[in-house]
Parts: sequence; C-alpha cells; structure tokens
Amino acid sequence: MTQPSAGTGDHRTEPAVLAQRVADRRAELGMAEQELALAAGMAPRYLRQVLDAGPGFDPGGFVRIAAALGLTYKELLEGRSDPPPGQAGPGAGPVLVHLTSQECWDMVGSHGVGRIALPAEPSPVVFPVNYTVDARTLVYRTALGAPAALDAGSAVSFQVDRVDERLSQGWSVLVAGTAEPVDDPAAVRALAERRAVEPWAGGKRPLWMRIRPGRVTGRRIETAAGGHGL
Repeated sequence: MTQPSAGTGDHRTEPAVLAQRVADRRAELGMAEQELALAAGMAPRYLRQVLDAGPGFDPGGFVRIAAALGLTYKELLEGRSDPPPGQAGPGAGPVLVHLTSQECWDMVGSHGVGRIALPAEPSPVVFPVNYTVDARTLVYRTALGAPAALDAGSAVSFQVDRVDERLSQGWSVLVAGTAEPVDDPAAVRALAERRAVEPWAGGKRPLWMRIRPGRVTGRRIETAAGGHGL
C-alpha cells in the first residue's frame, strides 16, 4: 500500500484549529516551540510540518505532542473539558514513557503497516506501506519509478504506531536510517517465496526496498493511574 494518508475531515481536527490549540496550551505551560519539539522527539521543522498537515499525516506524532503537553490524544484533538476544581481525581494525567530498543521491535512486530517519510520540497511527504521485519531491518515493496522507489543510501524515517482514540492511549516507534533496493537475487527470491509483504494496494510492485536503521526510538502514553498504551 503506497497511497498518501488523509485527514479526518472533522472540524475539530482541522490543522489550523489544532495548531492554535497547541499554541494556546504551550502559552499556558510557558513552553517554547523548540521545547515542545524536543519533548515530543521531533525536529522543530518537522513539528511545524506535522501541525500544518494535521493528524492524518502523522497520528503517532500527535500522540507524542499530546503527552508532551500533558494532554490525552483525545483532548488534543477535541479540546479539553476540565471538571470543576477538586474533581479531577488523582493521577489522571498522561505520562510519556520512552521505550527501549527491544520494546520498539516488539511493538513493530514481524509485519504490518507503517509510514515512510521521504525528503521532498517544499516539505517532506509520507506514504503508508505494508512492511515486514527482516533481521532487524524493514522491507517493503513498491513499483518501479514510484516515490518510494529510492536510490541506495537515501535518508528516510519510518514510523509505526497504534492509537486508540476511545481510550486516549497509544504508542509510536520511529526508525531513522537509510533505504536501498534489495538487488541480491537470492534475497529477493527468499522474500518472494515466503510472501513476506503483500501490498494491500495490489498491482505490480516488483521492487523490494530495505530500510537499515540508524536509530530506533519509541514512546508510549501511560496514565499515572496505571493504564498504558495498547
């Protein structure tokens, strides 16, 4: 699957509304934009890109932004509805927990759907793709000449996340590294024989791409009351 993701269309989650909500919350906390970017594990430029594009561009990014602002994912998307003073209850706030490298790989699992972020002008582009894990690398299939068909050594980011809006919980794993075509015939044959990746979008996608991680980081939202991300 290599189709661009889309926003929700809900007026409460329009990018401009969310960006203003984030700005208001930062002002309330006395937090600079750069501090928010650092707390959410993003470069300041990427933070601005995420806010400009909306939650459909990077849901996991909004999970991290919410936790950095002391909000649940739902509160960030829909606005807060605070109870009267003294009625909030103890330990209700979200906590951003950093995952170990092993926990990150456990979350990513053996296969699934993730988002690959590619450098472009005037801003990065993100495509969802079906992937598999192969010896601590990530492999996906794409069409020849497609945007996700990259030259060897291309810098990429790859994100896998799960967000439960009902429970306001979630986790996000971010892999930063380089991509390269899988051009070894034996490796291609082995991946094809075990049907390692079956793109949902269908069609001919003969090119196998491999992402070699340089850095793997992850975060999960927990509540002080003991609940944690899915």
